[in-house]
Amino acid sequence: MRRVILSLLFALVAPVVLAASAGGPKLLKANVDLSDRAGLQNGAKLFLNYCVSCHSASYMRYNRIASDLGIPDDQMKANMMFTTDKIGDPIKVAMRPEDAEQWFGINPPDLSVTARSRGADWIYSYLLSFYTDPSRPTGVNNPYLPGAAMPHVLWELQGIKKAVYHTVKDENGHESQVLSHLEPGTPGKLSEVDYQKEMRDLVAFMVYLGEPAKLVRYQLGVKVLLFLSVLLVAVYLMKREFWKDVH
Repeated sequence: MRRVILSLLFALVAPVVLAASAGGPKLLKANVDLSDRAGLQNGAKLFLNYCVSCHSASYMRYNRIASDLGIPDDQMKANMMFTTDKIGDPIKVAMRPEDAEQWFGINPPDLSVTARSRGADWIYSYLLSFYTDPSRPTGVNNPYLPGAAMPHVLWELQGIKKAVYHTVKDENGHESQVLSHLEPGTPGKLSEVDYQKEMRDLVAFMVYLGEPAKLVRYQLGVKVLLFLSVLLVAVYLMKREFWKDVH
């Protein structure tokens, strides 16, 4: 029995240890706030205008987004639905799979639960870290997913960053160039601070997308805490009444 328990503990802890010990750049903090409805609405606009050209989110329907985030149906249809005219349809990709294979060499994945598999911090870091790389077919690369087939679809907003390298030597004295940091290159329409705000909203929407019931749980949690607070006062007064004659 003890061996079984230890095996289960190892199975739970090992992925965390491996993730912590893995190489790669440090993740940036997304600081997602699901209580910011305006931010979620903006994230939905960004996702449906920029991401759905290549990526689907087939586990979510347009009318669920409209209902959860308080977006009027007419605005949803006019500004956020480009692959269907039925608000009850799931979010399907605009690009044909055969075209994706030809252009990118891979069919872009569905993003319904990417925030749950990758984590909000990883997505936020990834979206902030594209840099110019002439050796890549798309002209850009990303330190959080080197060699990614995805182009920088948000380059008009952020601009294009440049990579700065430094030289390192191995134990045999061989030199190699290693990415040091990214610096501003071609400017975009937004300042860096504004672009970070936009990406934080986009990531927040993707977190919602992966688990929309979170919004319901948060609202219910506040009501439960308020109820328990009122109940605590009533129970305390009852306790005082029952024990007032006990010495």
